[in-house]
Amino acid sequence: MVHIINKSKHELPQYETIGSSGMDVRANLESPLEIAPLGRALVKTGLFLEMTPGLECQVRPRSGLALKKGITVLNTPGTIDADYRGEIGVILVNLSNETFFVEDGERIAQLVFCKIEKIEFKAVNVLTETNRGSGGFGSTGIN
Repeated sequence: MVHIINKSKHELPQYETIGSSGMDVRANLESPLEIAPLGRALVKTGLFLEMTPGLECQVRPRSGLALKKGITVLNTPGTIDADYRGEIGVILVNLSNETFFVEDGERIAQLVFCKIEKIEFKAVNVLTETNRGSGGFGSTGIN
């Protein structure tokens, strides 16, 4: 279960299509916010969540903003923990060569809810061998 307080002047996030994994979240601004090329800004949403333990809300970029404008979420995916009660903020970064203006009500990111598995570490001296071993960072090829 997820409870939400909406202190913004916008509708609640919603799934845009029946197959959507994420819900678009909107900027809640008094005036347009300027993000210079290679600049970043914390954009408030006016939304506050209460999630049951075992859930996480991930803040992810919107593909259209990334492709068309070079705007993405800096700490992708951003994590909202189940015990956080503050306002959801989205750290946007402008990777383009042009100044970007975030408008009030603009869809700036998407929220994806995921179940979280709590684990316990067990200290060992040796790990089980696999065919891959320690190969990483392109070790399986690039094509």
